Amino acid sequence: MDSAVTSIAAASLPMNELVINLDEKFENLPKAPIVEAVIDVRAMPVERPEEQALRSFVEGEFVDYKFLNSQREFQYRAEFSANTLPNQVTRDLGWKGLQFRSKDEKYIAQFNRDGFALGRLQPYESWEKLSREAKRLWSGYARFLKPQQIDRVGLRYINRIQLPFGEVNFEEYLRVSPSTPPELDFPISGFMHQDSVVVPNNPYAINIIKTIQPPNLITRMGLGLILDIDVTTAQFFENDESRLETHLSKMRWLKNKIFFGSVKPRSLEMFR
Repeated sequence: MDSAVTSIAAASLPMNELVINLDEKFENLPKAPIVEAVIDVRAMPVERPEEQALRSFVEGEFVDYKFLNSQREFQYRAEFSANTLPNQVTRDLGWKGLQFRSKDEKYIAQFNRDGFALGRLQPYESWEKLSREAKRLWSGYARFLKPQQIDRVGLRYINRIQLPFGEVNFEEYLRVSPSTPPELDFPISGFMHQDSVVVPNNPYAINIIKTIQPPNLITRMGLGLILDIDVTTAQFFENDESRLETHLSKMRWLKNKIFFGSVKPRSLEMFR
């Protein structure tokens, strides 16, 4: 895996003068390659809820969602001692949260003991619809959870750039793409590149992963280039809806700058 720790800044500005311009408009892509979009809010309540009480609340508050399953947390540990094989120890940490699906089966909501996450599956519609639904669910859940502060907010977009079958010229689609030395022009069977990005003078961090999904010879589906962008807050703040909305708007701007700065015109032609 290649990895780097860098800072994002406008090309014409010093690093300490990055301006997040919420009025900036980005191109609307009718065929956007988004396979999943997730808004994640972490907040620790004064008292953690009981599983049955939480399920009863969600089913009464959000009748347009149906229960899927209860999820548990496990801790795995290997204990070593002289002249013996490692002893694998598994600890059940109890239930983690409850998962619900919207009746149209396009949203997956996770109501956890320490937060909430909403994922939008394909087909992705718009930021306005995703953020509005996430704020609706979080606002209701926060009344039940009663957190004093929000510890973390995450915004993650997983994009899959579908290449034509047989296409291997990755550099035509991504600015940072897999390659081999010119004298060793071998086929690439795998690729993983990760950047951990610190945003100057802003409480945000970004994790960017680029990787490859292999082709499917049966369906003749070509390689898939994965561009995974995960923006998170690096500081906690008071549980306030307006502050949460501001953070999400800024994080979306960062996500868009990363996306449009990572793909090449040939990719954009496919998404239009």
